[in-house]
Amino acid sequence: MEIIVEKTNVESVHQSTIEIVERKGIGHPDTLCDRAAEELSIAFSQYYLKKFGRVLHHNIDKCLLVGGHSEVYFGGGEVITPIQLIIVGRAVERVGNEKAPLEEIARETTNRWLNERLRFLKPEKNVVVETRIRTGSAELRATFDSSIPLANDTSIGVGFSPLTETEALVHQTEQFLNSTEVKRDYPMIGEDIKIMAIRVKNRISLTIAMAFISKFIVSKDEYFQIKAKLLEYIRAFVKKLTSCEVSISLNAADNYEKDIVYLTATGTSAECGDDGQVGRGNRANGLITPYRPMTLEATAGKNPVTHTGKLYNLVAGEISAEITKDPDIAEAECYLVSQIGMPVTEPQMVHVKIRSRLPIKAAEEKCMTIIKRHLARTPQLWTGILERHYSLF
Repeated sequence: MEIIVEKTNVESVHQSTIEIVERKGIGHPDTLCDRAAEELSIAFSQYYLKKFGRVLHHNIDKCLLVGGHSEVYFGGGEVITPIQLIIVGRAVERVGNEKAPLEEIARETTNRWLNERLRFLKPEKNVVVETRIRTGSAELRATFDSSIPLANDTSIGVGFSPLTETEALVHQTEQFLNSTEVKRDYPMIGEDIKIMAIRVKNRISLTIAMAFISKFIVSKDEYFQIKAKLLEYIRAFVKKLTSCEVSISLNAADNYEKDIVYLTATGTSAECGDDGQVGRGNRANGLITPYRPMTLEATAGKNPVTHTGKLYNLVAGEISAEITKDPDIAEAECYLVSQIGMPVTEPQMVHVKIRSRLPIKAAEEKCMTIIKRHLARTPQLWTGILERHYSLF
């Protein structure tokens, strides 16, 4: 294992002229796919624990959402062609004579969390769940049979800390708009909310796509009145989070003269032709940040015991966050690379970049202690993942 800690002089994103940040909310089709994969991984893990005493091998990290078709009008609407969720992966199907009911678990789990997450989607009626889950290869199943789990992939994990003001703004604004408080005051706001932020110097432009729920809006005029009121509501919230000048565009494709509005029956664009896929949305920290280090690894659905594509993204984030708790270290980036078949506690490369006023030797010593502690506890992360202590997207 090679651990390299170095100070960086590259311009900080915090001080850069331009920054771009995106977040896809809980009802976005890509986020729905991530949620479907992760909830099923948790459900399989819990089943295996209860039935066989330990989590068995699985990777349910491929999911495709095929958008449905709906007819929507002011005051109402319905889904005509259901949304299709196709869940693909590998999992232990049989232990001895005991067969795991994987398809039943998949349908029950998906219907349950969809009911919890989307207030006006009726999964039993509006969603068709299909599974293509097969037994994994013998060599990957064997990575579980070790006192310390062995990496079942050669993967990259990336983390950084702290968030910039723009990153925090985007994350908090989407969570606010999808909060119970806002849904109580504005029940017409659907869960499919996407936010794109562009910061140029001290000016931030927010473009927000927000699915409106048709049964709460009786006319085109009322739609645009509510939209204007919501813009002021969002401006008031955003003003508390930043000193930058912020401009906000809400449902930018709307056109009053052409009768173009963003209406849905269920609160997600998945009902009317928008499709989704695991790994196309938020990274493990809940954001899409092209001006930051990122990995294309999809964390959702990968098993929480041996798959470093999940574990190392969490560990890299935790290492970065703890390093920057030190008042002498302003920023940190952490890169972890696993090697298939090696203990998850021993990545083949750990690279940490820091921005610090400390001499490199002193900074290196502090970072090494943190790195080694987090790597040592990697085999225990699965318990927190199953208890949903981590937000993965």
